[in-house]
Amino acid sequence: MDWLSIAGAVFLVWLVMVFLFTPGINYHLSRRTSVHADDFLYTLQSTCQAALHHGNHVTVLTNGSQFYPAMLEAIRSATRSINLECYIMQPGRIANQFIEALSERAMLGVDVTVVVDAVGSLNLWGRPVRRLREAGCRIAWYQGLEWHRLHRLNNRTHRELMIVDGRVAFIGGAGIADWWAFTHKGKCAWRDTMARIEGPIVAALQGVAAENWLECCGEIMTGPQYFPDLDRAGDTTGFVIKSSPSDRATASRVAFQLLMEGADHHVRISTPYFLPDRALRGALINLAKRGVAIDVIVPGPHTDQTWVRLASRRMWGQLLATGVRIHEYRPGMTHNKILIVDELWSVLGTTNIDNRSFEHNDEVNVALRDATVAGRLLEDYRRDVADSTEITFEQWKRRPRWEKIVGPFVWILERQQ
Repeated sequence: MDWLSIAGAVFLVWLVMVFLFTPGINYHLSRRTSVHADDFLYTLQSTCQAALHHGNHVTVLTNGSQFYPAMLEAIRSATRSINLECYIMQPGRIANQFIEALSERAMLGVDVTVVVDAVGSLNLWGRPVRRLREAGCRIAWYQGLEWHRLHRLNNRTHRELMIVDGRVAFIGGAGIADWWAFTHKGKCAWRDTMARIEGPIVAALQGVAAENWLECCGEIMTGPQYFPDLDRAGDTTGFVIKSSPSDRATASRVAFQLLMEGADHHVRISTPYFLPDRALRGALINLAKRGVAIDVIVPGPHTDQTWVRLASRRMWGQLLATGVRIHEYRPGMTHNKILIVDELWSVLGTTNIDNRSFEHNDEVNVALRDATVAGRLLEDYRRDVADSTEITFEQWKRRPRWEKIVGPFVWILERQQ
């Protein structure tokens, strides 16, 4: 019995070490390639194993007042298929609008599939799911809490993606919940961005939706209702960058590293959870020393994750000291996930600047090479900076004593958040 106790204790210690203290990967470039170089497109394409798609049209949708009506309109116009994937789908006024629209289409014969994360959308159980299924919608839970999945408990689908008729895609940081649309618990609606996309790149986004449906149900999506012929719709060139933790070195992290280090002039980041690991902090510091301007927008006191904010702030010192500018958003929670490089490249999707997104979650982003799209995102970015408070190195050094004391005790979130 004593030996069994010892073996059990050793196993638990090993499990905690693996779960919490796995060393980070030291990402670095063998040789820097400018984002303006002719070979950069092909470097990104080959390294991330992502197909290059020309001829797309991208519409940037700012906040729930724009993206929810656009998404609902697309659902109501669907004639063949709707594929929705969410990390967060919470019961409420907005969820009811989506459930009604999806149910109405399903009852008219449109093939409707919904994948929701079993943890992020836990509150959806019960009547909302019954309503969808009774209408003919097919709904699946990603990584349900079952004994044979416990080794993947830390792997969630963080993807927020909707494809309609295989022709129109919506991608960005927002799930389906009232706090993206209305004043919630006395706080203003969350700041976020989605994009409506048409063109050849939609087939790749449809493939991402099909991947998780296959994993949940074993069904392989086939046919023109999912994969129709897609014509050129605009002038935007882009990639779909999907990542999942089948290997710790994920495509999303590689893409972010390549784009940031490839900047010649300016890197702009907006993220709700800013916990760059040591390698990425080093890359940002070297960029700043090289003369590249770096701006980061993060939530201020209205964050939904106070402990994550404390873990983030404790590592700002060296970044601020080398010229990285960090802005805390004042009006409310910002859940924006945007990267803009040299007013040419932009990344929009679900990836946060933290280890959970880079190493543990299923994520999806679009990397777009289009100065017009970058310019549209820059309009919002500059407005967000104006609504933020810049934190200087001197201000950071004068942060409250209690924060300095608590900071070292939340370092564990740097590897898990």
